[in-house]
Amino acid sequence: MSLGRLPEHEQHILDEIERSLRRDRRLDRRLRTFRVRGGPGARRLPARIASCRPRGWTVAALLAVSVTLMVTGIVTSAPWAIWPFAVVWPLTLFAAFRLLCRWSGG
Repeated sequence: MSLGRLPEHEQHILDEIERSLRRDRRLDRRLRTFRVRGGPGARRLPARIASCRPRGWTVAALLAVSVTLMVTGIVTSAPWAIWPFAVVWPLTLFAAFRLLCRWSGG
């Protein structure tokens, strides 16, 4: 296979195929709404986490739980309060960041 430019008649055929594909509305809609389905859950997990769209009440609930665990951990210095806080706090920050990104339109 050569890496140079296509011959004129092949380029014309390719242009014609591209024109007909651009006119296909059903194909255009399917490509715009394309979602990867199937496969093991371990491969889809990062994509699902990245596409998380939390609501305001979810972030508020996570924040309330985080603050409660933080205050309890500070007052008691108990591992049963510190370790759950260490798990919930990053989730709270991530959810708040995603919510702010959605609200700002980015």
